[in-house]
Parts: sequence; structure tokens; C-alpha cells
Amino acid sequence: MTILQLAANRWWTGSADSILTLCRGLRERGHRVMLAVIRGDRFEAKAREAGIEPLTTVALDAKGWPVGIARDVAALGRLIDDEGVEVVHAHHSHDHWLAAFARPRAALVRTFHNERAVRVGLPSKWLYARTAASIAVSASIETRCLRSGLPRPRVWRVAGVTDVARFAGPRDGRTIRDEFNIGGAPLVGCVARLAPRRGHRELIAGFRELLRRLPEARLLLCGKGELRPALESDVAGNGLAGRIRFAGYRDRDLPLVLAALDCFVLMAAGSDETCRAVLEAMAAGCPVVARPVGALPETIVHGETGLLLDDDRPAAVADALGAILGDLERARAMGAAGQRRAQARFTPTRYVDDIERIYRTVLGHA
Repeated sequence: MTILQLAANRWWTGSADSILTLCRGLRERGHRVMLAVIRGDRFEAKAREAGIEPLTTVALDAKGWPVGIARDVAALGRLIDDEGVEVVHAHHSHDHWLAAFARPRAALVRTFHNERAVRVGLPSKWLYARTAASIAVSASIETRCLRSGLPRPRVWRVAGVTDVARFAGPRDGRTIRDEFNIGGAPLVGCVARLAPRRGHRELIAGFRELLRRLPEARLLLCGKGELRPALESDVAGNGLAGRIRFAGYRDRDLPLVLAALDCFVLMAAGSDETCRAVLEAMAAGCPVVARPVGALPETIVHGETGLLLDDDRPAAVADALGAILGDLERARAMGAAGQRRAQARFTPTRYVDDIERIYRTVLGHA
């Protein structure tokens, strides 16, 4: 098949990672795959690192109204015709609309990476009627797709993906523990953008409550974002600077970071509701404490691979973290169960299998 992947995104997010995984996997199976992204940031750089040269014929910039939009629609139409594209796979609303107007022949597929992207109303009905398959990454997105009027045979659910092999090495986190002078203390970690509505303040409040019961515990916050100065100020103002560390953005050594943790926690989903950070933590053998957001109710087996929080009150967060850290043998068993689940359900091979099956079905090749 000749496949065009469209992503009106420039940032390195969970959905961007899954798109590159899909492009690599499809190419390895002999398909011809092209990728268009918004150029000039980490997504483009990561694509090149993966050996994928993004197209330059379309800009995908939503701010280009009206001339830039019209130019992209025309360029996409020519590209689809000239290259014999059979499937156009859109990953965001802007590129979905562009493809719907541009495609003369190709089957249009859309992945909904978050629930709010599924719109209702007349314009969206027109768009969805021209979409051969809609892919939901969680049960809640699937339900919203059906409620929006998408026909059941055109809605598919595909679970998230992570590079399980990258995180499956020995759990030796001494390098990270030495870097932050943590020693053998019980260590909780979170990997998430430091931004509003990501639950960091609720996590810090819960961790502060935990310290009353387990004063030797430590918290490692990984990520960058506009909220970092305010969070650092809150931590310092509450006398927690020695117990809560800010690790910054970690990429190359993320497996080592996860190997250092006794428990991983996530309080809110970002733009990618598969919550890739949880999949990575599970692949690394970490027990997970999380709010039941996005795909996490289907990802985490409560009591077996981690714990799902009923709410984000400090006492509830502290209870869950204490249940993990207070019984490290149970924690290790949960981590091992999570790793087995990741290796069975969230691999690149399984992910590409699922998407490839959808392409073949919409093209009548199934």
C-alpha cells in the first residue's frame, strides 16, 4: 500500500511517538509511507532521527487561513494523485479537514488521540461521512465517536503503543538515584509536562500527606513546562525541597529514570489519552498509581498492575502511594505483572498489525 500520514503537530508528544512507530512498522512490512508534519520543532527532528524525511509540499499550519489552507488542499490533492496514495491517515482535526477536501480517491482514516477531538454537529457529520475508518485510542473516545453519529462498522478501537524492548532492561536505577542523592529511599516518580491541569499540585499535596506516614519517601518530577517555577516555589515554600526533586526533561536516559522508581504516578492525561508515560512505566516494570483518565481504566488492572484512584484528594493519593511503598514485595509483583501486560498488549508489532488490518479492510483487501 501507499500510505500518507498527516499530523498537524510540531511537538514531540505521545501521539507523535505512535505515528513514527506506525511509519517505521509499515515500512518494514514493505508499504510505501509518507509523512507530513508541521516543520521546525522536535517532531520533525525525531522523524529524521528515525530515518523518515517529512514532506515539504504541505505546511499543515492552521494559521494559514485562507491562502495557506487553499494551498495545502491543492498540494495534498496533487500529492495523492501523483503518488498514487491509497490511504490518507489523519491524526488531528486540521489535517483531517484538509484531507477530506483534498482526497479524490484515497480512503480517509482518522485516529482520535483524545476525546475532545470528537466533535458533534453538522460540519463534523459531513466530515465523518467522508471518513472510511475512525480509530479510538480509548473506550471513552469510542463511546463518544458512536454518540456523535459515526456508524459502528467504521469505528475501531486500537490500544496504545510503546517501545517495550527499550524499557525492558535490568531495573538498575543507581545512576539516577546517585544524581539526585536519593540513595535507597522509597521513590515515587511522575513523567508529565509541567503544565496546568496535569495534576502536579494534587500529586504534591498527596505526597506531602504521605510524608507524615513515610518520611523517608522521595518524589521525582520529570518534565518541562511553564508551571515549573510556580511548582518549585510551592515546594520550597512548604519545606519540601529536599524531598521533591525536579529532574527536567528526560529522553535518552528515560529507561534509567523509570528503573530507579518504586512507584510511578500519573494524575491527568495530556493530548494523548493512551497516556504513553504509563505504558513506558509498565514496560519498565513499575507499579502504577493513576487517575482513571483516558485509556487508563483499560490499561491498568486495578490491584494487579497498579492502583486506580477514586479521586485526587491528598488522603486518597497518600493511601494509594502508601499501599505500594509500604509493601515493596507486592510492588515488585505489580510491576512484573504490568511489564507482562505491556509486552503482551502494547508492542509495536501488535499496534502495526491492528492499523494495517484497518487499512486493508477499508480498501477491501481484508
